Amino acid sequence: MKPCISEATTMAASFAEDVQAFSAAGFRAMEVWLTKLETHLEKHSLADSRKLLEDQQMHPAAASYQGGLLLSQGEQRKAHFDDFRKRLEICQSLEIPLLLVIADFTGETDSTSLERALVSLKQAAQWAAGFEVRLGLEFRSSASFCRSLDTALALVNQCSEPNLGICLDLFHYYTGPSKLEDLKSLTKETLSFVQVCDLAGIPRELARDADRILPGDGDFQLGPIIECFREIGYDGYVSLELMNPVLWDMPGSRVAEMGMKALSRLLRS
Repeated sequence: MKPCISEATTMAASFAEDVQAFSAAGFRAMEVWLTKLETHLEKHSLADSRKLLEDQQMHPAAASYQGGLLLSQGEQRKAHFDDFRKRLEICQSLEIPLLLVIADFTGETDSTSLERALVSLKQAAQWAAGFEVRLGLEFRSSASFCRSLDTALALVNQCSEPNLGICLDLFHYYTGPSKLEDLKSLTKETLSFVQVCDLAGIPRELARDADRILPGDGDFQLGPIIECFREIGYDGYVSLELMNPVLWDMPGSRVAEMGMKALSRLLRS
C-alpha cells in the first residue's frame, strides 16, 4: 500500500502550494480537491499544471469529489452531469485515474429513487470509462441510505461496470453501521481507494469531519483493517484526509510532514 494525502487536509492552501508542500514531505501521490484545482486552472493552463506535478514528482492519484449525480432530476441533473463531464475532461488531461463520487442520499429512499440512483450510477461509470477514468463510490455515515460498506458494495455490484469500485473512508466506516466482517466482502478489484483518519474521545454518533485527527492518535483500531487490506492483496493508495480546522491553520508543510510520519507508522503496522 502506498501513502497519499488529500488536499482537504490543508484546505487553506492553494493547489500549487499543496503540490510543493506534499512533495517536500516525501509524498509522491496526492488526492486532488477538485474545487482547488478548478480555481488553479482559472489562471494556469493544463500544460503548466502537468509540468508542476511532473517537476515535483507528484502523482495525482484521485480527485474528490463529485456529488449530485445519483438522485437529481431534470435541469438539475443536466447541470450535475455537465459539471461531471468537465471534471472527467480535467482528469483525463492530467492523467488522474480515479474520480470519487458521493452516494449523497439525503431524503427518504424508496424503490423508485433507488432504481433512479442505480441507473445514474451506471451511466456515470460508462461516461467515465470513455475518459479512461475509474469511479470510486463513497458512502457517508450521515446519509439516509447507503450509510454502510455493504450497501455501497451492493450498489456497485448491481451496476456491473468494471471501472466502478468503492472508496472506503474509514471515518464513515467507523461512525456508521459498517462492521469488520463487511471488509471480507471487498476484493482487490472492488476496493478503489482508502481514506484514513482517527477520532479521539468523541461518541461516534456525535463525530463530525472537523473532529478527524492523525491516524494512531485516537481510538480507531486501524491495524486489523490494514491487515484485511493486505489479505485481499490491496496495493493501492491510503490517503490521509483530515478536515480539521486546527490543522488548516498550520503551515501545509508541517501538516504534510506529520501526516507522512503517521501514515508510515500505520502502513508498517
